[in-house]
Amino acid sequence: MAKKKLFNRIKVVLAEKSKTNLWLSEKLKVSKTTVSRWCTNEMQPSVEGLFLIAKALNVDVRELLISNKA
Repeated sequence: MAKKKLFNRIKVVLAEKSKTNLWLSEKLKVSKTTVSRWCTNEMQPSVEGLFLIAKALNVDVRELLISNKA
C-alpha cells in the first residue's frame, strides 16, 4: 500500500495549542468528521479553509503547511 504524503500540520498544531478536533469543528461550524479527515489527510481544506483554521488557532497559515523545499 502506498504511503500517504502529508501536506498539512493541522493535527500537530491542534495538539500544540491543546485544542481538540471537536473544538475546531465547533469554531468553524463544520462537522467533526471533516476536521478528522483534515487531520488524517483523507481530505484537504480549501485555501480559504486553511486561513480560517489558522485564524481560529491564532497561527500564521504557513504553520499549517509543510515546506516542499529541503
